Amino acid sequence: MARIVVIGAGVGGLATAARLAVSGHEVTVFERSDTVGGKLGRYVHDTPAGSFHFDTGPSLLTLPQVFHELFEATGAKLDEYLDLVPLDPIVRHVFPGGGPALDSCADPDEFAARIGVTLGDRAAADWRRLWRRAARVWTASHRDILRRTVDSPRDLAALAWRLGDLAAIGPGRTLRGLGRSHLSDPRLRMLLDRYATYTGADPRRAPAALVAVPYAELTFGGWYLRGGLGTLADALLSRCLDLGVTMRTGETVTRIDAAGGRVHGVRLAGVHAPVPADVVVANADALTVYRDLLPHPGRLAALTDRSLAGFVLLLGVRGGSGLAHHNVLFPADYDAEFDAVFGDPGRGVRARPATDPTVFVTVADDPTARPAGHEAWFVLVNAARHGTAPDAVDWRRPGLADAYADRILDVLAERGVDVRDRLVFRETRTPADLDAATAAPGGSIYGTAGGLLRPANRGPVHGLWLVGGSSHPGGGLPMVTLSAQIVADEIGPAW
Repeated sequence: MARIVVIGAGVGGLATAARLAVSGHEVTVFERSDTVGGKLGRYVHDTPAGSFHFDTGPSLLTLPQVFHELFEATGAKLDEYLDLVPLDPIVRHVFPGGGPALDSCADPDEFAARIGVTLGDRAAADWRRLWRRAARVWTASHRDILRRTVDSPRDLAALAWRLGDLAAIGPGRTLRGLGRSHLSDPRLRMLLDRYATYTGADPRRAPAALVAVPYAELTFGGWYLRGGLGTLADALLSRCLDLGVTMRTGETVTRIDAAGGRVHGVRLAGVHAPVPADVVVANADALTVYRDLLPHPGRLAALTDRSLAGFVLLLGVRGGSGLAHHNVLFPADYDAEFDAVFGDPGRGVRARPATDPTVFVTVADDPTARPAGHEAWFVLVNAARHGTAPDAVDWRRPGLADAYADRILDVLAERGVDVRDRLVFRETRTPADLDAATAAPGGSIYGTAGGLLRPANRGPVHGLWLVGGSSHPGGGLPMVTLSAQIVADEIGPAW
């Protein structure tokens, strides 16, 4: 039996703790916040009309089989803890220039048919051709990448990809380039580009292999959890406690003790004595690990390409809207949005708030989320990370958040969704707020921007492991959960 410390009670940390506990290890989780879940946040706003409930992090669960496997591996059934609600549409796409919206779904043939009705037969044929390629990328990725450690470019090169897999994955090709070569309709290319943001990246630089992301979403489906996505954190906490994991919230790990090439424990804020450990699992941004907890200049140098962040509005809205659960309202100039969010520091162009961004609106059709006759809106736009560097925005600048909130409401109105005169309340969440709440540096949602090679799960000293959205295999609830499986399998059972 190993003494294992898990730093952080996000989904990755909780899933790892549960897997290690059922394998016979002595597991303690330290979480700086008073609650668990990490970026899987929740918020309740009380009004005279009633309470509005928000998921302030992920709003969609994909690859449900990953979560079924997790709960079964820890001796339980997912359906005993969570109520999964399939979504159709998964996402409603509203394109610039008017015209009908395009609703995605989990039936590839049906979605292609919807594309045909909305965008024309040629667009549907293009999508089917792209889908055949996406299927090959998904198969290769799932088989060779998503369930094993990938610690270096050498590991990637050594994977037994067949020639057909390499051709589909297209090393060196971008997601934007893939869309241009396969999709003649600019609206479909815009839809594909958006999936780069699932990994915090610019589609003009993101790898073409990210075509596996829409394949996973639109093949295996998108799901809502009744009561909100935050119920996943509740379920994982319950499993951990049932399995004997020690949960210590409100306690901050300030350093990982290591000497002689291996970890020996961790240090806590305000506590003199170290906490001994044979193994440390860091469910924290790799930047935080290698800058603060266990300084490592070599690993830190590889983490400069930071992912985008998000600017959020939480709205209480009177009346109904007719919106789907998830809605994406695209701008006329998608590139201008990425130019703003990432800037071009090499040419002296700073990052800045996008004036005409894509707007993502979540409106859960869940009576537990809002008072009768009202809706709770989670509104998200891509944003530069918080900071003072040229590729960041100082979101603490007085008046900026309120002014940008006004602008987002104006953008919604310009695109036919005007709720300015129906607001019960509005609140903002900036990248600076996410940084403060979850210790995500700069509020970058995914750590480094998405690529084929993420920070390794295996740390630079024996006994140190990384899980979560900033490490392999990447961000998003299923990927974080797979990172937990990878690390738990590598640590192995206590017997």
